[in-house]
Amino acid sequence: MNAALLDVKSVSKSFGGVQANQNVSMQVPEGRITGLIGPNGSGKTTLFNSIVGYHPIDGGSIRFEDREISKLRVQQIARLGLLRTFQQTRIYSKMDCVKNMLISVPHRNATFSDMFKPYPPDLTEKAEHLLEFVGLYQKRHLVSGDLSFGQQKLLEFAMALMNEPRVLLLDEPTAGINPTLINGLIDRLKLANTEFGITLFVIEHNMRVIMNLADSIYCLAHGELLAHGSPDEIQGDQRVIDAYLGAH
Repeated sequence: MNAALLDVKSVSKSFGGVQANQNVSMQVPEGRITGLIGPNGSGKTTLFNSIVGYHPIDGGSIRFEDREISKLRVQQIARLGLLRTFQQTRIYSKMDCVKNMLISVPHRNATFSDMFKPYPPDLTEKAEHLLEFVGLYQKRHLVSGDLSFGQQKLLEFAMALMNEPRVLLLDEPTAGINPTLINGLIDRLKLANTEFGITLFVIEHNMRVIMNLADSIYCLAHGELLAHGSPDEIQGDQRVIDAYLGAH
């Protein structure tokens, strides 16, 4: 098994009297695709937010490349190469796709006026190449707010790739996407992993997608780790089946 690039140990997080995560441990091996599943309210997004610094944890440890990051700010963690996307897209809806790509690069975000300065040709070329990679090249000059929700998710994915992350956390990447686009998205995620060498950690409710995508899968329920194994093992785990059936 590949070495753990991201190592979460005994992480707990509560909000008031609500225990969102309780003693959660999991490892994301370098160069692999790791899945995270669980019923709604099981603490998946809270864990992602804690990993990237949005929520300080109450206890435990989060190590990235064997460095403790649980006390670092969001920007510091991002600069280390650990990024995430969101269930609801975070794009600049009044700007075209290329400009979204360009201003997503941190060192170009120093001041508001930087958004209106010329960008180096090689940066623009990189942005257009990645838009082609996600299937948005023909829409590169379209205002991003006019894209469909699924296309906005593809744009956000491309914006993350623009920053060359070591690990990319994807929060329900197929949610809201037209079913005809899902297979293409799966292929692009796999290519980002194999061709760009990006380690992926993916929350996904679409079981067909995660079983086809991930090398190994963790399952949370009620904020605690319920199971971990290969896709085949998870599909056959009665605890996982009961957790999902009990959620409906």
